[in-house]
Amino acid sequence: MPLRGIKVLELAGLAPAPFCGMVLSDFGASVVRVDKPNAGPYTMDCLAHGKRSIIINLKTKEGCNVLRKLSDQSDVVIEPFRKGVMESLSLGPNDLMAANRRLIYARLTGFGQSGPYANMAGHDINFLSVSGLLSMFGRYNQKPTPPVNFAADFGGGGLTCALGIVLALFERNKSNLGQVIDASMVEGTAYLGSWLFRSKQIQGLWGQPRGKNLLDSGAHFYDTYETKDHKFMAVGAIEPQFYAILLEKLNITEDDLSQYGDFESNQNKLSEIFKTKTQKEWTDIFDRSDACVTPVLTPEDVANNKHNKFRQSFAENLDTVVPNPAPKLSRTPGVSGATRSSNPTPGEHTTEVLTEYGFNSEEIHSLISNSAVKQARKAAKL
Repeated sequence: MPLRGIKVLELAGLAPAPFCGMVLSDFGASVVRVDKPNAGPYTMDCLAHGKRSIIINLKTKEGCNVLRKLSDQSDVVIEPFRKGVMESLSLGPNDLMAANRRLIYARLTGFGQSGPYANMAGHDINFLSVSGLLSMFGRYNQKPTPPVNFAADFGGGGLTCALGIVLALFERNKSNLGQVIDASMVEGTAYLGSWLFRSKQIQGLWGQPRGKNLLDSGAHFYDTYETKDHKFMAVGAIEPQFYAILLEKLNITEDDLSQYGDFESNQNKLSEIFKTKTQKEWTDIFDRSDACVTPVLTPEDVANNKHNKFRQSFAENLDTVVPNPAPKLSRTPGVSGATRSSNPTPGEHTTEVLTEYGFNSEEIHSLISNSAVKQARKAAKL
């Protein structure tokens, strides 16, 4: 795998940082999650497959020294805390990079390391709103609707931070120096939406109220429709040649459903048409055509889709269906951590990791006795 040999310390946090670490792990990096002493046997982190966990008490001098020694031998630190937290422990980038000049210190926060909002709390919906993109999501005459916590946490946050880490690793091959990554979810999300910003001047694409434009559910040929069995089909027949195939498959003509006629009226007509057949029936009708019509699959049935199954796009384990790493590399593909191991219990690998990083048994025993670190037992499966 392309990141084999890269050592990563992921300071435990919520969604974006674990996703960033998951991406690096899936492509070969050795990722150690640094948990807090009060971390229970079960946490909200469901993205830790393939990682190992160590509990370090950073409220102790000895615990801070443990993290310093680990960082001295690591390539990457992923830090998701508010500005100034790590500096207060003398574990900020200036502290750790003074001892390890090759260290890449990735700071993943909502508002970034500077500016009036830098110390302010927030969640995906807040970062998305400040990015300018939330204002564009939603139906006509309805309030803006966030796409759960998908855009800022994972797209503008975790994935963008992972890209920054890979870029810094690549640059390090030339300079032999690490660097600090200031990954702001506001900026990452805005950058993810670059096309939305830059396409504002394209005539006919935007200019109408939210939910009335071509790509935001305003057009009948770019929307979703309920089927007879209360499932849904997605229609994206934008180009005239694809729209013509859509009409052919529906057994209607341009006179019945003009592409640039009254959008609202046409949406009502398509709604009635799609309710006449089940999702499977419509899927069979549009299968392998260029009508740009596909079933809206749920997480429960996505792995059974014949295209996804052929591509092995998803892995099925005992818990759930999970996506396999993407993109696919021809020589060094990623391997989903979900197929390699279970989520670690916080502190499950403390002794193992410390030994690997050069601590001897007496040192480890002393650290455990002083509550600077904690070795936990793996949770039993009953």
